[in-house]
Amino acid sequence: MSWLDGDLTTLALCWRIDRRDGVTIGITAHDRDLAIDGLVYRAAPGMTPSAINRSARLDADSMDVSGALTSSAIGEADLLAGRWDGARVMLFAVDWRDPGARVPLGEGTIGAIETRGGMLTAELRGVSAELERPVVEETSPECRAAFGDRRCRVAMAGRRRFARVTGAEEAVLTLDAEEPVANAYGGGRLRWFRGANSGLEDAIARSEGAMVTLRRPPRFAAVGALVEIEQGCDKRLATCSARFGNAANFRGEPWLPGIDLLTRYPGA
Repeated sequence: MSWLDGDLTTLALCWRIDRRDGVTIGITAHDRDLAIDGLVYRAAPGMTPSAINRSARLDADSMDVSGALTSSAIGEADLLAGRWDGARVMLFAVDWRDPGARVPLGEGTIGAIETRGGMLTAELRGVSAELERPVVEETSPECRAAFGDRRCRVAMAGRRRFARVTGAEEAVLTLDAEEPVANAYGGGRLRWFRGANSGLEDAIARSEGAMVTLRRPPRFAAVGALVEIEQGCDKRLATCSARFGNAANFRGEPWLPGIDLLTRYPGA
């Protein structure tokens, strides 16, 4: 490209970040905002990437992006709340005089995030990082299927409902609706649709009557928020059989001897 060949280039780095909840922002290291393909890339001159290494090897590619936290782009509260976890990032260079000309530099997902002294450092993990995942499943006494997925096959119709939070104390929420059976929502999910937590999800540890206990306290104020609660499963064969009548689809090995068999005394 001619704009890269000259002695003086007009290069600007840009990031397009797509959150899992559908929010998309653009950031550029240029000192002015740039409009590219209908998205405004806000100027954030302090945002700089570490060295970008591209190779044909199967090693996991990663780099760090660092810069100052700004409330108009990426706020510390949203980072700590997990809104940016797993967000998709595309990094490219453009000619700031003609933003239509671009050079792709890499893409991936946001991994580890660190905030210190008003500065943000985020790890960008490339596509090849997926190769670090296990190739096959390990055996386990508990079911490895996600409740209601195509391997579990339990019908989820009627197992989700909306409710409103009427009280909150640490991780315990009081709802305006009671559970249909004992601990119906234990192991399930709670999705926030209104209030400061909107767009976030939380895992439910257990439920009792109109109360649900989350695995972690809500990030922001919870009282008055509209939530969707989804029933869960404790992954045990007894529950799969007795409560859901789904033992044929159980994805675990409850009677397979564990490694502790090798450490037992003879005759024990």
